[in-house]
Amino acid sequence: MRAAVYTGHGKLEVQQVPVPEIGPGEMLVCVHACGICHTDLKKVEHDLLPPPRIYGHETAGVVVRVGEGVEKFKVGDRVAAFHHIPCRNCFYCDRKLYAQCAGYKKVGITAGFAPAGGGFSQYVRVMDWIVRDGVERIPDGVPFEVASFVEPVNTCHKAVATMNPGPGDTVLIQGQGPIGLIFTMLVKRTGARIVATDTMPERLALARKFGAEEAMDPRTAGVAGLLKSLTGGRGADQVFVAASAPGIVDEALKASRPGAKILLFAQTSDTERIELSGAGICKDERSLVGVYSASVDLQAESARLVLGGELRVADLISHSIGLDRINEGIQMALHPNGKSLKIMVQPQRIA
Repeated sequence: MRAAVYTGHGKLEVQQVPVPEIGPGEMLVCVHACGICHTDLKKVEHDLLPPPRIYGHETAGVVVRVGEGVEKFKVGDRVAAFHHIPCRNCFYCDRKLYAQCAGYKKVGITAGFAPAGGGFSQYVRVMDWIVRDGVERIPDGVPFEVASFVEPVNTCHKAVATMNPGPGDTVLIQGQGPIGLIFTMLVKRTGARIVATDTMPERLALARKFGAEEAMDPRTAGVAGLLKSLTGGRGADQVFVAASAPGIVDEALKASRPGAKILLFAQTSDTERIELSGAGICKDERSLVGVYSASVDLQAESARLVLGGELRVADLISHSIGLDRINEGIQMALHPNGKSLKIMVQPQRIA
């Protein structure tokens, strides 16, 4: 089969690799769509893991082979698969900190080499614990590109559930890339008032379309001043930091009220450092909240929101490309412009 193999130094190379063998309890899935995620970008751009690897974890496709003992699925089923599932029986799982579970950290989908998701290939092996608890059926008529949003929507859904905004709250969402726009869609459903920021007019227009009352470029508008003017001089009740840029968390602090909650969602690199006023957290009683990856408890609900059409995720797709254009897709995602948003890889596509 063909696969985009990460070869190091920020590059992927389309190679012929063996179709993965499956064992008891496992499945082989023919990949029809896989979104390019920001975590994939960081691994490629910064050479975070040794090559060779086959990345891609927002995977949707068709079951083409099932191993002995698999009863939940059959050949021909259309599925979206998660690459992490927790053990549900450890210290962290008992506290619903699933992303900290040792079993969760073990990748359960591979296209070869060290397991890394594998969605940038034509076929993936889905391991037994993922088959048991981490696969959702795709209804007929739902495009694979839409279904591949189940995993990223879950991660955002987990964050929104943790922050728990509601009617009467004013929420600032910093960054309106694919993740920030999903936040805007989800927070809109809670009845909260939304203010969105981004540097691209096209993304600000989408933010308004998805429910933001105000959408502005933080480079040219006074974000803190606007939030205070909308809230009787207080500031935002909650801030979702859905982008990573110098000074963005400090801006969140200044734009929020005493007692506010600030969610860090995009700060996933160990090298990233944040400098804040200690008094702004301690004396003003703000809470800094970290949320990472998906929640198995919200998996079915996230699938329903995506596959049932409640979230307009198809509007986020700007490009669909074959494997031969994978490096072009990576560069578009790394250096977005007004015409690029979510980049979808279609491994069965020839051109």
